[in-house]
Amino acid sequence: MGVRPGQFAVGTFGEGGRSFAGLVLPDERVVDLSDRFANARAIFDQWDDNLSALEQLAAEPGETLPLADLHVLPPVEPRQILQSGANYHRHVVELAVDNRIGLKDGQTIEELRAETDAIMRERAKTGEPYIFQGAVSALCGAHDDILLPQRGEQHDWELELACVIGRPGRHVPVEDALDWVAGYTIANDLTTRDLFARQDLKVIGSDWVRCKNAPTFLPAGPWILPRQFVSDPQDLRISLRLNGELMQDESTSDMIFGVAALVAYASSVVQLLPGDLLLTGSPAGNGTHYGRFLREGDILEAEITGLGAQRNRCRREVVAAVGVLA
Repeated sequence: MGVRPGQFAVGTFGEGGRSFAGLVLPDERVVDLSDRFANARAIFDQWDDNLSALEQLAAEPGETLPLADLHVLPPVEPRQILQSGANYHRHVVELAVDNRIGLKDGQTIEELRAETDAIMRERAKTGEPYIFQGAVSALCGAHDDILLPQRGEQHDWELELACVIGRPGRHVPVEDALDWVAGYTIANDLTTRDLFARQDLKVIGSDWVRCKNAPTFLPAGPWILPRQFVSDPQDLRISLRLNGELMQDESTSDMIFGVAALVAYASSVVQLLPGDLLLTGSPAGNGTHYGRFLREGDILEAEITGLGAQRNRCRREVVAAVGVLA
């Protein structure tokens, strides 16, 4: 799934041992932007100024490279990765039911489902998002292998819409928040479920670093589609297949807090920086629900409407030497 006619996208690509920012065109060709920008993040540092130049270049691209000859790398190297948890209504209800979270003595599963549903509806009205930070070192390309780490066994998928920030932002009003979004991309925020809980530190409870930030645990891309080409970020289809079987299939309309609310909230907590990735949460259909986690040889195929596709093969991490992955 490439860029549609009349559109263009921004990404990072590898060729012959070098990496460069590129402009992706509908004919599956790429304009090398290395004579204009040091990297993709430099494009977003002045996104509002650079957008018109990219539009002109897309109309008159000149020399191009075949996309098929390039290695698709993570589309941008952000300073910050902000990740949203528990942000899809049906997903939260599913997790509560599957794990019997909050189940009271004598309460039926259907009663638990109805209660959790009501809590999430109230949260959408009066609550606030849940956001944490991820490691940039977890990023990998949209077609790279996923390395299943030696620690843990319950490696799970979490496909998400991600937005890329195009302006510095602090205390951004929710009604204007989409103006801070440069574009959108795909992210698969993998999690090792059996490393989440800290039994040795029950007063703290969870450990996001060890369960989410292994190398290659955040496939991103294949590229970033400018916001102008996404008419409504709350009307996109997210789908993920495991070995050809559909596991996640949901609309972004099921978000508890939409993209604008997440951007505004994140800016109230941290200083947003150009090129930052803000992940918006994963819908229902994770491996936890199916009791099926990732194994060596599994193929994950992921799509979000208009944003391209990912295809990642899973294999076991092998440490060839101290500090070296193979």
